Amino acid sequence: MKIDTKFAKLSLTLGALMLGVLMIGSRTQADQNQGIIQEKALSKPYVVYGAGAVQKTQVAQTLGINDNYQKLVTQVSDAKYLGLTQLKKSDMVASVSVAPAKDNTGNLVNIENFEGDKNITHVFAQEYAMAATLGGAKDLIMTFTSDKRVLGTDGLVGVYQALADDGVPLDPTNTAAANRVMEATINGIAPNNMNDRYIGKLTSAITMTAGELAKRRQTGDTIDINVVYNQLTVNLEQRDIRNDVSDDQMNQLSMALQQYNQAPISGAKPIVSRTSALSDKLVKTTNNKMAGASDFKNEGDAHNASNWFVSNIWNPLIQFLRGN
Repeated sequence: MKIDTKFAKLSLTLGALMLGVLMIGSRTQADQNQGIIQEKALSKPYVVYGAGAVQKTQVAQTLGINDNYQKLVTQVSDAKYLGLTQLKKSDMVASVSVAPAKDNTGNLVNIENFEGDKNITHVFAQEYAMAATLGGAKDLIMTFTSDKRVLGTDGLVGVYQALADDGVPLDPTNTAAANRVMEATINGIAPNNMNDRYIGKLTSAITMTAGELAKRRQTGDTIDINVVYNQLTVNLEQRDIRNDVSDDQMNQLSMALQQYNQAPISGAKPIVSRTSALSDKLVKTTNNKMAGASDFKNEGDAHNASNWFVSNIWNPLIQFLRGN
């Protein structure tokens, strides 16, 4: 059987064109998400000290970092990620270590006491995880601490600075919108901050609402304040906490969620699945420890804060008492 060479060449050309169209379409989607939402995994672990942190050695020990962590210090200019312009170095005290998590783990957070003191007073692990996800970050294990008593609202600056240094900067418009949701959540948690189950349920409901509203926006729905309020109500009722949220708190949360829905990131498709997955995790959490050693992508990055106490305090004390 003789093959028509002209037809074969034409078929190859058409095939190549179709492949090119598909590749361009794929790149176009990636290009659209670039700077809006993190697609590439963090390449290495970071520790980012607060500009106002004084006891950096003790902070590093508390976070349990090792020599392979890239070291940075937050800058006043990075307050843009929170939508703030008036921060001083002395205001930026919280420090954070940021390491890559296993693929599709999502964002997990631990908060470590500093020398026995709970110095991050107003932000819980679930809120950091929620805000980082809404800001566009993915598959990160973040561990926060502070050598002074602080609210903790500045903590995520270090996370976004680490991502920028790693070549995956996020849009401050999105991170600031996510931060407004976190601030409204802080106010919503305050009356019930001794109830660990409530914190997980509230952040789960808010995260799910943000994702559901993003999906509706992407399908062309108009998202006004009533739509936001009603969707949030549904998710709070599903978690049996609607009666724990006051009308004023509902209004604050609804306004913050509507502003978030207007940010560019709500138009990015990955945010829908990421918020859904995180919401499922949050509702099951009860304290400031979301991540374990098995969640780290690289075993060598695993935090050893508890091991540091054993190695540097307990064991030397035992050796001293034994006269070694």
